[in-house]
Amino acid sequence: MSRFLAAVLAGFLLVHPAQAQSVVTVPPGNRNATQPTIPSFSYTRTAATGGNFDAKYKKIRELLATNRDLQTKIRSAAKLYGIDPIHIAGALVGEHTFNVDALDRLQTYYVKAMSYLNSGIDFSYKGESVESFVARPEFERCKSARGDEALWSCREQVFEQSFRGKTVDGRSYPDNRFGAVFFQPYYAGQTFGLGQINPMTALAVSDIVHRVSGYPDIDMGQAGEVYAAIMDPDKSLHYMAAVIRSSIDKYRDIAGFDISKNPGVTATLYNVGDPITRARRLKAENIRRKSNGQAPRMPEENYYGWLVNEKLDDLRKIFPAP
Repeated sequence: MSRFLAAVLAGFLLVHPAQAQSVVTVPPGNRNATQPTIPSFSYTRTAATGGNFDAKYKKIRELLATNRDLQTKIRSAAKLYGIDPIHIAGALVGEHTFNVDALDRLQTYYVKAMSYLNSGIDFSYKGESVESFVARPEFERCKSARGDEALWSCREQVFEQSFRGKTVDGRSYPDNRFGAVFFQPYYAGQTFGLGQINPMTALAVSDIVHRVSGYPDIDMGQAGEVYAAIMDPDKSLHYMAAVIRSSIDKYRDIAGFDISKNPGVTATLYNVGDPITRARRLKAENIRRKSNGQAPRMPEENYYGWLVNEKLDDLRKIFPAP
């Protein structure tokens, strides 16, 4: 795909019909005076490597500051998707501070990408492939979804409502997320690659990445190819950019908030996922608040996004404001 065509397609993603509601810009900075509670699993993961959050932040910050090739790739991906590079940097900081340690050499990710491609793994639960699972009648309503993200958001909602923690047709399903049950055959709850992307998240923006970046569509029936795509740093950054772009668009179009000036909020959504459902919930909550004479609730950062906003001046030394 030519750069010109990619730019045109990226521009197309930014053009939307006039919205019925006014859009409120979420200003930079944290809404919470102190950092929200960090989950116990982040402490456990960090303790297992003998580190601490401050040291992990410094490590990913150093990688971003010294690796010129990575900086170029981040800026290039951000430009294609019409976002400030600080959003990608912020998501990387959050992931590698609270979830995994940053690798010193990106080459390690390329090697892992190739190993996953030929690993012979699949997406399934107790022998039932995800392809067969989403063909069940419970998912029928998802067939009308427009686009990969709407499709997978619908499937995730169906799983939450009809399968999570329940026994259906004689088979019990764990009280866990759809993505952890069917899409992470090695370690439940684990994400992968430089961007620490969940395979289901990658599938949800596959059509966007294909249109804008020109990478082949990935398919739930080809787990090795999905893992290879999110483990490859070059491709992973484009999936990250697509996820962030989509979150910005969904919060504007559904909830009426422009979050493009607040990398802590976009990092939070990158961390928690499913921006469609979350934007709908925020919209519904603010409709109720309005009816009760209350001011609307603005999108807020979680512990992960709070750190990004807290370190924004430091990160801007690497990625200055456009």
